Amino acid sequence: MAKDVLIFAEQREGKFRHASFEAVSEGKRCAQKVGTNAIALVVGKDISESAKELGKYGADRIIAADSEIFASYNSESYARAVVNAVKVIAPQILILTASSMGRDLAPNVGAKLEVPVASDCIKLDIIDGKLQALRPVYAGKVRIRVAFAKEPNIVTLRPKLFEATEVAGHNVQVEKLQPAIEPQDLKATLKEVVKSVGAKLDLTEADIIVSGGRGMKAAENFKVIEELAQVVGGVVGASRAAVDAGWRPHHDQVGQTGKTVSPTLYIACGISGAIQHLAGMSSSKCIVAINRDPDAPIFQVADYGIVGDLFEVVPTLAQELKKAISR
Repeated sequence: MAKDVLIFAEQREGKFRHASFEAVSEGKRCAQKVGTNAIALVVGKDISESAKELGKYGADRIIAADSEIFASYNSESYARAVVNAVKVIAPQILILTASSMGRDLAPNVGAKLEVPVASDCIKLDIIDGKLQALRPVYAGKVRIRVAFAKEPNIVTLRPKLFEATEVAGHNVQVEKLQPAIEPQDLKATLKEVVKSVGAKLDLTEADIIVSGGRGMKAAENFKVIEELAQVVGGVVGASRAAVDAGWRPHHDQVGQTGKTVSPTLYIACGISGAIQHLAGMSSSKCIVAINRDPDAPIFQVADYGIVGDLFEVVPTLAQELKKAISR
């Protein structure tokens, strides 16, 4: 008999990230191919009501570990909750998102269950009833297909690559799951979360990203791409060189040591295209590169390229786009 597919649906302060809807929808697609159920797992405080939203994306069952102990993310308590759900449900597949939380949580869960994790997957297939995952390795230069020898098959999905599909009339009641952990069991507790002033949309959730690199020359020059990002309704990113220079905060960094993004549109300004940066953005659906060096590696992956001084090109581009949008 086929086993169920379990999906960890990530939420922050009771609100689900779009990547969670993508994961639930992909979990449903896998479950349909296996001939079993897609079960969404939510961990948090006072999230039982909001968890019903996951039914719209195909969840056949919704289970909530709802407790004060899960009010803020803690890798130890959340991992215990997920492992407890796995023991209760015994799924064939466990899906998480390749977000900051998922990248921390998935290996923790895998270690506790003594099973491997296929991280940052860009495609899932069910072949002869078994899961196979496609994932990039070696900074995105190679893609490998992974099969699993142990269950549950744990995978994390790269955000913005899987379709979140709504299912009409799919109302599902939320079931409660015991926390299986007490406050005294925790080795560390979270005391405070300090949020950035004027927090913006997370890069991994953005549809449009305008990034600046070493070619920006100074922190104050990022104003030109901030204006372009505002015109197109995007957010600002940066290369590691720009972050290391202190021009942008680390949470803006795109690349192998920053965030992996897959927006609909990625505009690279003054970014040469080192392999470490390409690893974080090469899965973008459309890439526009602006660089004064015609031999810059970024042009090898760009769909559209502009050879020129970004301080002339970007303001002109923003001005023309503003005119086009206002028509």
